[in-house]
Amino acid sequence: MTERKERLTDRPGNNNRVLLIYYSFSGQTGVLINRLAAGLKEQGIEVFFEKLKPVQHLRFPVGSIFRTYLMMLSTFFRMRVPIQELSAKCSQEYDLIILAGPTWSYNPSGPVLSFLDRDGKEVLGGREVLPLISCRGYWKAHWWGLQKKLKQCGAHFSNMIAFSHPNSEPWRTIGVFLKIAGKNPERSGFTSKYYNRFGHSNEQMEEAFRFGVLIGESLRGNTPVAAINFQTDLALP
Repeated sequence: MTERKERLTDRPGNNNRVLLIYYSFSGQTGVLINRLAAGLKEQGIEVFFEKLKPVQHLRFPVGSIFRTYLMMLSTFFRMRVPIQELSAKCSQEYDLIILAGPTWSYNPSGPVLSFLDRDGKEVLGGREVLPLISCRGYWKAHWWGLQKKLKQCGAHFSNMIAFSHPNSEPWRTIGVFLKIAGKNPERSGFTSKYYNRFGHSNEQMEEAFRFGVLIGESLRGNTPVAAINFQTDLALP
């Protein structure tokens, strides 16, 4: 409780403020976060970004089929990826924290797991958190594991956002695997018939913008974020 009061004292101004903590490996989460932030800003919300940065840079694409297999195996067992120290902005007070990142083999990404292990209680404890998941399709397993970690950190959460890639299976899995390995499945003759785009669609980007507007309206009107329907056909086709 003392820590909570200190945070409130440190808060500048009276505008609604949102902190976006995120990690983006391929750039897909980053684009979603930027569109969401644009929607928040349209509602007059002050937006602050905190990008999680691995101590050792992670290369995308990884460069080979073998390296992709190794990565998927290690991430299946929740491999942590050490991250750099957070900036001072994470100790300030916010009306909402959005924690965003991709799904790695059914789990939160290694940098996000490292953040939760090292900084989760200090940054998220006692605060309202809205998770955002960018995934190939297995967001429910990711969400199940993330909920356990958020509870351990003492975070409050009542809703979540998930965006899955719009391609159908099994081509979605095949396409993502090949893309991580450094191939271009959307351009090759055979796979391009079934997999014509890597990542999220333009329509999903605009849906992220709309979600940002809805969150901003909720904060300005002091209504619960829990009441917003984020599981739409565009977000989860």
